[in-house]
Amino acid sequence: MTFGDHGMPYGAQQPDPYAAWAAEQERIRRARRTRRVVGGAAGAVLAVAVAAGAVMALGGGGDSPSAAAGTPDSSGTPAVAATPSAGPSAPRVDVTLPSDAPSSLPSLLARPVIGPAQAFPEKDVTLKDGSRFRRVDLASTTECDRGMAPELAQLIEQGGPCLRLTAALFTDAARRSQVTVTVVSFQRVEDASRVFMMASLDPVTYQVVSLDPPPGAGLPTVPPGSAGVFRRVMTVRSVVFANGQWGDGAETGEAELTRQTQGLLGYADETVVAYEQG
Repeated sequence: MTFGDHGMPYGAQQPDPYAAWAAEQERIRRARRTRRVVGGAAGAVLAVAVAAGAVMALGGGGDSPSAAAGTPDSSGTPAVAATPSAGPSAPRVDVTLPSDAPSSLPSLLARPVIGPAQAFPEKDVTLKDGSRFRRVDLASTTECDRGMAPELAQLIEQGGPCLRLTAALFTDAARRSQVTVTVVSFQRVEDASRVFMMASLDPVTYQVVSLDPPPGAGLPTVPPGSAGVFRRVMTVRSVVFANGQWGDGAETGEAELTRQTQGLLGYADETVVAYEQG
């Protein structure tokens, strides 16, 4: 498995992290309202998965939403305790599920974790808008820290282990873009929630690493430090990441790159959700 440079987001100014997280939550809610869900109980599991991550707080002060941590709301949202850690890059984040979690959740979590054949079954992918992509690489490992930033690995160590990391590299029909889609799966919903929240707050620090094209793919290696688009979504027990970059490291065409990255993320999200819901 060969991983490339982390990359940097487009633009010099970073958006407010809490606003970015709130926007991401609303996007997921809108998307899942329109998605066909097989069975009411399975849909409830997804709602709990998002709720478990919705109240995470950063330790160590700062301008994070940590002031409200530890106080459950009227809907039964889990309480979260946040305390500073020894290191500056991975604050302690504790998550608990609400007492009214669906009874079907244990049976879903008892299913085998999703593997590469289930996460990325197709080599040629056509999105709903007609865009076509080719999968040029596929890698999977149970040693998840090999495919992520050290800060993300430290964060995962606070809870249950990552069971499997599976990454696929896609390029568009013009062979210009390189989008790595990564599925990071856990045994517990709480651990997936912790990762999703911190990656939403700080997508550069808490990120998975993009795949480099294999020698036979005929694609260039993205220059280190090139601008990129970072997106992520949470399923029942996994966090799906999508990192998009232009192969030549171009910093133009952000809207098109975002469209491609978001489209491939949505494709993988639907595939993983279908598997995890049984």
